[in-house]
Amino acid sequence: MSKVIMYTTGFCPYCKMAENLLRAKGVEQIEKIRIDLEPEQRVDMMEKTGRRTVPQIYIGNRHVGGYDDLTQLDHNGELVTLLAS
Repeated sequence: MSKVIMYTTGFCPYCKMAENLLRAKGVEQIEKIRIDLEPEQRVDMMEKTGRRTVPQIYIGNRHVGGYDDLTQLDHNGELVTLLAS
């Protein structure tokens, strides 16, 4: 299974929903980068993704975006394939 990295905060409901969806698809390990606890990581996230909001999710080396992007991948039947690669 591909490595999953998620930029997150401790109070973001969309982060929790993204985590729940990923776990429902069989993801056991999610590397969480807490930008609320490590503010310098927010700058890093914004430089890498061009976005300011969380979650920002990487599957393998691919930036898939936020929660809406993740659910769109799932709806299109692409999420399971991406996770398996």
